[in-house]
Amino acid sequence: MSIDAGRRRFLKYSALGGAWAACPRWVSAETLRNAPTAGFHPDVELDFTAKLARVEILNQGPATAVQKFFGTVRKGPANSLVQLPNNYLGPILNLQQGQKVRVYFTNQLSEATIIHWHGLHVPQSSDGHPMYTIAPGEQYVYEFEVRNPAGTSFYHSHAHNLTAEQVYRGLSGLIVVRDVEEAKLDLPEGDYDLPLVIQDRSFDNRNQLRYVHGMPQRMMGFLGDTILVNGKPNAGFQVKSRAYRFRALNGSNSRIYKLGWDDGTPLTAIATDAGLLARPETRPYLMLAPGERIDLWLDFSGRAVGSKLTLYSLPYSGAMPAMYERMGHGGMMHGGIHQGAKFPIAVFEVTEKVSDSPKLPEKLVPFRRLTAADTDNADSPLPIALSMQPMRPLLNGMSFAMDRVVEAEKVPLGSIKKIRIFHDHSRGGHRGGMGMMGGMRHGGDADPNPEHDMGGMGGAMMNMAHPIHLHGQQYQILSRHAADTDGYASVKDGFIDSGWKDTVLVMPGEVVEIAKPFQDYKGLFLYHCHNLEHEDLGMMRQFYVY
Repeated sequence: MSIDAGRRRFLKYSALGGAWAACPRWVSAETLRNAPTAGFHPDVELDFTAKLARVEILNQGPATAVQKFFGTVRKGPANSLVQLPNNYLGPILNLQQGQKVRVYFTNQLSEATIIHWHGLHVPQSSDGHPMYTIAPGEQYVYEFEVRNPAGTSFYHSHAHNLTAEQVYRGLSGLIVVRDVEEAKLDLPEGDYDLPLVIQDRSFDNRNQLRYVHGMPQRMMGFLGDTILVNGKPNAGFQVKSRAYRFRALNGSNSRIYKLGWDDGTPLTAIATDAGLLARPETRPYLMLAPGERIDLWLDFSGRAVGSKLTLYSLPYSGAMPAMYERMGHGGMMHGGIHQGAKFPIAVFEVTEKVSDSPKLPEKLVPFRRLTAADTDNADSPLPIALSMQPMRPLLNGMSFAMDRVVEAEKVPLGSIKKIRIFHDHSRGGHRGGMGMMGGMRHGGDADPNPEHDMGGMGGAMMNMAHPIHLHGQQYQILSRHAADTDGYASVKDGFIDSGWKDTVLVMPGEVVEIAKPFQDYKGLFLYHCHNLEHEDLGMMRQFYVY
């Protein structure tokens, strides 16, 4: 079924009642927003276009065909958009907390698409839900107020069944939000506040992107053989002997990075997904899963001119099914660098000695730490059960359905819910308080074929790490309960769980509990695996906030 047919099917179900009998009429009345709202007065007004382009990504040879977001400023500060020269990444979107934003988005591709503002807390109609996917030639108008505090987010395609390949071919870009609290801090800014967008890609002998659609790549996630930083290979930064803020984003489809210096110097983080921490945190290395962001405080003070440091993805294990790790799945099945390998990301060379540098603050921003006592369901958390069946990664035993939610996915506005994310190897993936949700498929239809269910041991053999992203407001991690699994020791010291998050890496055998606010906006808000191949295979569901 096409994307447009999916949206028509969604609207048909809504109009007829059907699975939406319990939903208010304002949800069923949602239509394609192709004109501005009369009463909305934006501070920032932007034009965005998705279209084909050719960009010189590699250092020699033909330019690469990509899909790219282009943007211009209609109204507001000129630096609301910062273009990256000769780059497939979209422009950096600079916003201020409290601004009202309107974006006119036009699809000039030959296929359907839509934009999700990953990390921004916006209404359903501006969140990039696949129901709003627009056909070639159509326009969509986003309108929202920037409610986020200072932090780093990003935007990318969210067209169902097309997300993975469209993001891979270029449809993404960075979002920077600033606020008055951050302005009080002496953090690096201007030339010392830089993006660090990490992605992996593969190219053929004509410099064209190679994306493999085979089932092994879809089930395990696509891994490329070339590491790009800010859209370029063999990344290098010339830095002064002072502190910098690097906004690290994992923009890869499925690769998980373990960031660390080659000389063993620890890494310091000042922010996680879309928000500053209460205070800086230092780790021997930092894990960064697809969709996650970490703002790094990199201080080159005291280093001699001419000295070089290499930022690596350090080796780790345990993220992939044991059978694939034993088989050397990366090289054999992907043709790329295997998941957990060691490889360089970027080289930093000190080229100038300076004496002025900001000092790392002891404290950053006031922070309300949520606990289970803040939730209204502390004793009965909502489950997100992760399972891998043949050709079907599932959430709570179900695949994505554009037009359906089940009872456990209905959440009252204003509540804070405790959610338990865990791997489920039981038959149908229903061990987690969802009752008859086990044995379900395609959004709630009973699966009559038991052969589709790997069950116990088979499911465990397919167990792998999943980065779980929840749309809407950020959440806080209450706890991690790690099973005694091979490889966990190689990643456990790289998680920062003290800040606001919207994406969390759940390792095999691990249980993660979060406190998730559902405030400000009613509607449908997705939750899904941010391994984009898994998302496109249907490892996505939605909460209905009423």
